[in-house]
Amino acid sequence: MLGACLRAWLEARGLLFSSLVFIFGFLPATLIGFYIAARTGRQVAAIWLIGASLLFYGWWNPAAVILLLVSICANYGVAILILRTEPHPRLQSWITAGGVCFNLGALFYYKYLFSVLGFLHYFFPFVHDIDPIVLPLGISFFSFTQIGYLVDCKAGVTRDRDFLNYMLFVTFFPHLIAGPILHNRDIMPQFADRTTYRVSLENLGVGLSIFVIGLVKKVVCADPLSSWVAAGYAHTDGMEWMAAWNVALCYSLQLYFDFSGYSDMAIGLARTMNIRFPRNFESPYKAQNVIEYWQRWHITLTRFLTSYVYTPIAMSIMRWRISHRLGVNRLAQQTLTGFLAMVATPLVVTMTLAGIWHGSGLTFVIFGVLHALYLCVNHAIRVFHPKPRSRRLLSTMGRCLLTYLCVLVASVVFRAPSVSAAMNVLTGMIGLHGFADAFATHAGLEHGLHLALLYVVVWLLPNTQQIMHRYSPVLGEIEAPLTVRLTWDRNVTSAVAIGIGASIGILALGGTTEFLYFQF
Repeated sequence: MLGACLRAWLEARGLLFSSLVFIFGFLPATLIGFYIAARTGRQVAAIWLIGASLLFYGWWNPAAVILLLVSICANYGVAILILRTEPHPRLQSWITAGGVCFNLGALFYYKYLFSVLGFLHYFFPFVHDIDPIVLPLGISFFSFTQIGYLVDCKAGVTRDRDFLNYMLFVTFFPHLIAGPILHNRDIMPQFADRTTYRVSLENLGVGLSIFVIGLVKKVVCADPLSSWVAAGYAHTDGMEWMAAWNVALCYSLQLYFDFSGYSDMAIGLARTMNIRFPRNFESPYKAQNVIEYWQRWHITLTRFLTSYVYTPIAMSIMRWRISHRLGVNRLAQQTLTGFLAMVATPLVVTMTLAGIWHGSGLTFVIFGVLHALYLCVNHAIRVFHPKPRSRRLLSTMGRCLLTYLCVLVASVVFRAPSVSAAMNVLTGMIGLHGFADAFATHAGLEHGLHLALLYVVVWLLPNTQQIMHRYSPVLGEIEAPLTVRLTWDRNVTSAVAIGIGASIGILALGGTTEFLYFQF
């Protein structure tokens, strides 16, 4: 009876990075098995990691493993066809388009079909709606990963035909559920390198330290805010000024620390197995404009959309303008029609798709359009009124605060269960429903102090990459922190700090919730 109850509890929770089962069961077993298998050879170690990754994925829903394997085999087959039809460009293009449509079709079926049919049924009763479809975890991420791989095969960027490397590239459990969205030229060479499959105590120490930092962000900073957010968005009618600002600020901080914590934990887990991931989160609330914000927030999604959506659209528009003898230089961008065509159009399409990628509701569309408008205004200022950015502290703080307020408004729409709920919160934030002081109580003051402390972490402390910068935690260059006192090193002080963080994180695991990006 006890075993059945335990199994039911595990199935309900899934195998979270921030769960006791993962930390004390799955992770040690996977690492020990990897290090033992690595002594045998690269193939055995790769097979072990693939098996562990499939177990990790199947823990949530065993039936979803079949979908994942079908997707991998189908995409690998398409990739081989693309590489073999290189002498026939037209056929190669059709095969690539077919592979991309296969991935988008699967994504549409599981993520959007129910909502689309429900919308059509509302206006056209003869259209039959269907029961909700269980969304396989991570389908957005492994679909985008494989779309990028197919397009790069067509472009000649990648020629790796090793099925083990490809399967490990897609299934590797640190990124499988919620990213980062990996690029094959960053990761597959690492899986093909035999030195990856050797024990490295330094990588183990660096990886576990990054993992602990992410764990603390998740369970200590993000999770305690979830109850405030859930309660606030469950009762938005007539929300007064203080309550509206509280729920908006709480969600922006919850999302920040939740996604930052997940990104750190994924990067740390990969590093324990000698793999370096690209950065995916770099203090986005320190951004001084929305362009910079998207260069810091969900960086791998921004890179994917830029490479495979924005750039192709922009290039097509430029080719059309050239064929019609219209300018494509900076002077042409400074005309209204040039700006709308070459800058605004690809931005609006890309960011609208980014919003839809997060979900099928109207709130996600509005979220994408809002950010598209922010970016268009930002680019318009750069194009029509270019001038050096002031380095004065007050100017920097003002730009940072304005950017954060823009992002905050969009995040209200992003989290709200409906457009009307989002409008209730936003109108409450400007005082249309009254100005009752919800922080007048002792508990309210404690909560306000808690939020202030989190903003100190967000705006004044270095991020994880800066703390670990001496050991190249991610691919690419890292900006050094302003003070070396807050950097990690192989010494007693760092060991004690990570030990305390691990203890606090483990003790706080009782209230752990799922990562917010699991639903996307």
